[in-house]
Amino acid sequence: MSTLRIIAFAGLILTAGSVWAQTTDTDEDRYNSVTTYGVTTNTNSGILGGFVFRHSKALPGLFRGKRQFRYLAVELVNVKHPKEVQSQTPYSGARFVYNKQNYLFVIRPQYGREISIFTRSADEGVAINGILAIGPSIGIIKPYFVQYQLRPGQVQTVPFSPTLQPEMIVGAGSFFQGFDKSKLTAGLNFKAAVAFELSAFRNNMTGLEIGFLAEVFPKEVVIMNDANNRSVFTSGFITLFFGNKR
Repeated sequence: MSTLRIIAFAGLILTAGSVWAQTTDTDEDRYNSVTTYGVTTNTNSGILGGFVFRHSKALPGLFRGKRQFRYLAVELVNVKHPKEVQSQTPYSGARFVYNKQNYLFVIRPQYGREISIFTRSADEGVAINGILAIGPSIGIIKPYFVQYQLRPGQVQTVPFSPTLQPEMIVGAGSFFQGFDKSKLTAGLNFKAAVAFELSAFRNNMTGLEIGFLAEVFPKEVVIMNDANNRSVFTSGFITLFFGNKR
């Protein structure tokens, strides 16, 4: 099942749950701030796309009759190219991604507004909030290393290059190699999302943030060799978060 289908299915289930909660309870849950941590996946990543810190604080007054919050978040994600495919070496069976030239890690500080759409009761139900946020994108472009056989019995770990002979690549290098050779780029991101908030206990919270993110960098970021690389990235995402409210 694709990530977009997961997003649609999760939204349908949680929306149904929220409607049930609104019709069965009127003891509205009230809080002034929420702090959560979570993991995220998106259509530009693997199953584990990255990590997220979120903080919302209630603002005075109402927005069209709804409570509003100041929304702050920081995301650390790994952005992949859609053509990344794991290959196996014919000798050892070790895996690597042929033609992958760089990793792209992105740190995204975000600032925005969170608006209460549906509230939950103090003891049960689902709350639904809408989120709009924007912020800078700090891109870390790290070279992708492979183990390359120079001659029989001599293997060296080197950055991937299209000049390397594919049959002489014997596996991927260590993930931690090459951070000292990383380059930085800076861009801008925009997020629109819906948060479904549940609570096992009155002061604890778990939930999902489901939405869309667009990100732009000043120039093309080379992730894969011999492929169409981009400067603009769009993705659908799901974030599972846990935390507390006060």
